[in-house]
Amino acid sequence: MTRIDFHTNVPDKIAYACRLVRKASAANTRVVLMADDEAQLAELNTAMWTFSAVDFLPHVLAGDALAAHTPIILTDNDEAELPHKELLINLSRRAPSGVAQFERMIEVISSDEDDAAAGRKRYVAYKQQDYPLTHFVTGKS
Repeated sequence: MTRIDFHTNVPDKIAYACRLVRKASAANTRVVLMADDEAQLAELNTAMWTFSAVDFLPHVLAGDALAAHTPIILTDNDEAELPHKELLINLSRRAPSGVAQFERMIEVISSDEDDAAAGRKRYVAYKQQDYPLTHFVTGKS
């Protein structure tokens, strides 16, 4: 069953996601990043290229011909055919429809009240489905 980790109180979801991807990439983990919409997807795509001067985060958009051979896939469509099933990082405010196909999912929740409220609803829904859940609050030891 998919393990779901909630990372809450995140000040900048895009930068945080880039750090998560860098860590996953260092561990040779294949990642799918789920954006909320096209605007966030474009912001995420740009950030992946400019995040670090020393780290290369090879990525493509879902549906790209190289998706199966690229360790990081970006999408805003949870119905898209995705080649990787190891780690899903959800930046959107919705529960992805294919959660069960992934080994692990990280829900990134900002400090914005609307985003936090949507995150709480997803947490309750996942809990009702008996997913193993953990919660990490950024900025707290």
